Amino acid sequence: MRGVIFDGKQTQVVDDLEVRDPGPGEVRVAVSAAGLCHSDLSVVDGTIPFPVPVVLGHEGAGVVESVGAGVTHVRPGDHVALSTLANCGACAECDRGRPTMCRKAIGMPRQPFTRGGRPLYQFASNSAFAERTVVKAVQAVRIPEDIPLPSAALIGCGVVTGVGAVLNRARVDHGESVLVIGTGGIGLNVIQGARIAGALKIVAVDSNPAKETVARRFGATHFLTSTEAVREILPTGADHAFECVGRVELVRRAVDLLDRHGQAVLLGVPPATAEASFLVSAMYLDKSILGCRYGSSRPQRDIALYADLYREGRLLLDELVTRTYPVEDFDKAAQDAHEGRVARAVLTF
Repeated sequence: MRGVIFDGKQTQVVDDLEVRDPGPGEVRVAVSAAGLCHSDLSVVDGTIPFPVPVVLGHEGAGVVESVGAGVTHVRPGDHVALSTLANCGACAECDRGRPTMCRKAIGMPRQPFTRGGRPLYQFASNSAFAERTVVKAVQAVRIPEDIPLPSAALIGCGVVTGVGAVLNRARVDHGESVLVIGTGGIGLNVIQGARIAGALKIVAVDSNPAKETVARRFGATHFLTSTEAVREILPTGADHAFECVGRVELVRRAVDLLDRHGQAVLLGVPPATAEASFLVSAMYLDKSILGCRYGSSRPQRDIALYADLYREGRLLLDELVTRTYPVEDFDKAAQDAHEGRVARAVLTF
């Protein structure tokens, strides 16, 4: 079968991948579409360290092909969106409703794939850049069949992360102000999350002026090409500032632009050893800096919720899919995503 692999030096599209059958508590999914997230590119450029060789991709949707023993919530033929959380469901964190903090879901890559008899790692417990993948049952969330799979693919990472950061982590309230730095796939979902939450002012910042139209479509009330003029719109600062780029100088700007009791939420991914600075004295007015993993989500609940919001016309998905690419055009999709020509490139099989 076809898939996109990274061997530590280069990416390539191959057609001789194999994936094992699902074991107990697992599901095998025929992937129909997968979004190209910057986290995939960050593995390639070394920003995210990951063992190789690895099958890339982590934002996908498809059709259940087979299930292992004990799986009852999905069955062959069901449409599913895939999450990256291979959480155990039994530890204290899972029991508290915090599956993103499950230690068994972090740093334990599996190897369900082989190529020429050699095992390959699975990226983010998912590897959606393959025609078929095997995931833990908890990662497969059934969705209505009337949702186009290229759109549904984006729920499992971009939407869960961006909208979830607003609703679950920051808990933005009606009438509050939100600053969003960076309007790529994650930033746009932060914007629409803020709109859904009822934020009064949503200030989007991106150095590319061509992104203003789509940012406003998703819910931005203001658009700037730098953070310098934010205070003209929010004189006392923002209640919530989301850094969606992954640059330490922008982390600092997010913190500096907070109002009293404001929260800076970090969503961008800088290099693993990057350090950011802030004025300690500026934090004493109850300001906070919040990390956020995967939108602090509970995927079985949240993905189903976002699917319903889409069907009601309140959450935008189709507008995120700027362009679809056959998997063989991975290099073109990666180049367009890297250069900001698309909000989300989607690979199709």
